[in-house]
Amino acid sequence: MATRKSIDDCIQKCDEAIEYAQEQYTEGLRQEHYHDHDYTNALQELEAAYNEVCQLANSANSQQREILHRKRLMLQQLQNQMILLNHDRPI
Repeated sequence: MATRKSIDDCIQKCDEAIEYAQEQYTEGLRQEHYHDHDYTNALQELEAAYNEVCQLANSANSQQREILHRKRLMLQQLQNQMILLNHDRPI
């Protein structure tokens, strides 16, 4: 069974990844991806957090799984938004 500390640590990592990714997404909207490296790093952090949530959910109790499921959905939604953001600059 997952410990409370491991769940809390995972949630904290997810929140940090989400916050960083949201900053990069906002910058991407404004600057049309002049900073692709940071944007890609944010996507990688989201993916790592997503994988950690999925792995931890296997050993969690039902209440913990529900919390992790909601966080997983948040990570997925932000990943999708970032992937679908138009990277092309108008000519």
